[in-house]
Amino acid sequence: MNQVDYLRISLIDRCNFRCQYCMPEGAELDYLLKQELLTDAELLTLIQFVFIPVGFTRFRLTGGEPLLRPRVVELVRAIASLPQTQDLSMTTNGFLLASQAQNLYDAGLRRVNISLDSLDSDTFEQIIGNRGRSRWQQVWRGIQAAYNVGFDPLKLNVVVIPGVNDHEILDLAALTIDKQWHVRFIEFMPIGNGDLFGDRGWVSSEDLRQRIRERWGLTKSQIRGAGPADVFQIPGAKGTLGFISQMSECFCDRCNRMRFSADGWLRPCLLNETGQIDLKTALRAGTSTDQLQEQVKQVLAIKPEINFKGRDSGTADIYSYSRTMSQIGG
Repeated sequence: MNQVDYLRISLIDRCNFRCQYCMPEGAELDYLLKQELLTDAELLTLIQFVFIPVGFTRFRLTGGEPLLRPRVVELVRAIASLPQTQDLSMTTNGFLLASQAQNLYDAGLRRVNISLDSLDSDTFEQIIGNRGRSRWQQVWRGIQAAYNVGFDPLKLNVVVIPGVNDHEILDLAALTIDKQWHVRFIEFMPIGNGDLFGDRGWVSSEDLRQRIRERWGLTKSQIRGAGPADVFQIPGAKGTLGFISQMSECFCDRCNRMRFSADGWLRPCLLNETGQIDLKTALRAGTSTDQLQEQVKQVLAIKPEINFKGRDSGTADIYSYSRTMSQIGG
């Protein structure tokens, strides 16, 4: 089991998109009220005096859509300025990034992952659940802005949905040839939209690699990312291709992360709600940070026992999800 030193922090559960793999179509979500969200001060207290002391040094800011969080640039600056912060990154849908990229970079953010599930505007609008004018161009401007500002690596996340965007794999992979962009193909998971998953299923990473291999060839990259992606490269390409294979090639044994929701729940496994703890309520009740550290250490201790890999051991009944991906912090 790897050292668990990587915390994904959801800043807000709201999002300006309704992506199919994240929110069921037509579902009414009960967004958190402002008072239910951790304040900036509470979040920084937990990072500095609870998470860092127990070994977390790498942080990724997620949502919902993290750029909807008020004063997000100031929050980035505060986390980046902590001497123990070894790495700070963000996952965003990119819609608001064009105007924020420079400010975020100046505040100390250095890595960004942008969701780009299609290069076709119509398919893109279908995936994000948009019924109005096209948002693809604005996301593309955000990607270009991040690239021009100097984010390195610049990663593009692609959730592959059979029959929706899997025909674009080669076009998306080709983005890595001429630019130092890193495309990450993510297997569709049964969380966030179980009905769609049941209807569509998922495409294995090896299937995707074989398609790319037949077109250009494919070699194992020497670059190793911070997360669970298996990294490959088209020969001669400037960028890389990553494959996150949580369905076909379970990577629980090397998982180094936990997730922290916008309302203060620490979750040891994305696909398992067992063992999660409510740090916000405890903090507001006056529990000391030393005591909170002990609670987090207990969750770290049980993490290997509740990973998703347990679905193969006859305990699949525990893998039920009361929250969507946007509410957990994907």
